Amino acid sequence: MAFTCELDRADRAPARPGAVVVGVNLGGKDLAVLSTGEVVANPRHHRSALKRLRRLNKQLARRTGPRAPDGGRREPSARWTTTKAALGTAHARVANQRRDGLHKLTSRLAATWGTVVVEDLTISGMVRNRRLARAVSDVGMAEVRRQLSYKTGRSGGRLIVADRWFPSSKTCSGCGVVKAKLALSERTYACAECGLALGRDLNAALNLAALAADVAQSCGETRNARGGAVGPGTRAGRAPAKREPRKRGTLRRKPEAA
Repeated sequence: MAFTCELDRADRAPARPGAVVVGVNLGGKDLAVLSTGEVVANPRHHRSALKRLRRLNKQLARRTGPRAPDGGRREPSARWTTTKAALGTAHARVANQRRDGLHKLTSRLAATWGTVVVEDLTISGMVRNRRLARAVSDVGMAEVRRQLSYKTGRSGGRLIVADRWFPSSKTCSGCGVVKAKLALSERTYACAECGLALGRDLNAALNLAALAADVAQSCGETRNARGGAVGPGTRAGRAPAKREPRKRGTLRRKPEAA
């Protein structure tokens, strides 16, 4: 059975509306680094509970579970059921702690800043790295963007999502020079052109905040510096691909050499 209800919400406005923009760079070392210089520490809830989770998993493996050694089904023991419930409670606690921290962060950002700029990160590709998978999953980067998508609109602000190919970390926030390569181990960005040296995450946050200047301050759909359609909650920072309807079963021909 499902119920539907309507709620009357009063119109709210952010504390710093208008042209005030904040860039939010998410990472594994720090939960978020803002373009204002504020650093939000990563609580690492899963890492803190990892010792208890490992102990419960080992204890569960020693109990008499529902699967027999020959692959058949059997009645699990009472101790296995108790340990299984304790393991589920431990995982739920970690998830609730992470969700609570992200809600507090996103609510503060949406209620304070008129424009919030984040990146469109490829989470599925980042977790393929076995050395970063646990740290990336513990942050909940996709959840931050999801919460900001509706909280900014509810608070009267807007959300700008930078394209995943936007080089926020490789670009110098001072002169705009883009490095060809930047190793993940380099935590300090040093520009060879202008001599700027600052934290890697702070440099990326500043570039995200500067990206909002390419988006017109008009209502509804706007256009960025490259002519791409950009609106609240849409991607920005990359030239749009040409969209043309193509008939099914046809192939694109390469241009013939002159």
